[in-house]
Amino acid sequence: MSVGYQNGNDTQRKASGAAGGDDWNAVREDVTGAASDLADAATARGRQFMDAARDQAADYVVRRKDSAAQSVADVASSLRESGSAFEDRPNIKAFVDNAAEGLDQLAETIRERSFEEIYDDVEGFARRRPTAFAAAATVVGFMLARFLKSSAENAEHRRRAGAQAARGSTARRA
Repeated sequence: MSVGYQNGNDTQRKASGAAGGDDWNAVREDVTGAASDLADAATARGRQFMDAARDQAADYVVRRKDSAAQSVADVASSLRESGSAFEDRPNIKAFVDNAAEGLDQLAETIRERSFEEIYDDVEGFARRRPTAFAAAATVVGFMLARFLKSSAENAEHRRRAGAQAARGSTARRA
């Protein structure tokens, strides 16, 4: 009897396990569906965020494009002025004048072309000549770092001078 009882109990356990397995499968499907929905929503949000960031960057570049073109034109003008010191050396003066002319052309290109066109040109150049692009990016990065460092040092110097002047006027009043 005890053997039959054990077999009956085993059969009862298998029947309840099958029902529990169906419940477990339903829960698993629900969780999988919810995770899939969450992943789809996160992907859509990520795309929206990237699109918004790209649009803001493009808007910023468009606003700053004329300023950048003017800065390049100013550098060309400064280069041309400094080239006048080489009147007695025509080869050097010609080189400086050519560089200034190239910068003027770059400034005009920046003014006339859209951000997308400029970006496509830069990307195409980077793909065709990756070594030259990396070298140019390194030089630009170095120049930008030097500019930022000197700007920060100048701002710190002005801040300290202003603080000393304020302390000096306070000491005179006392």
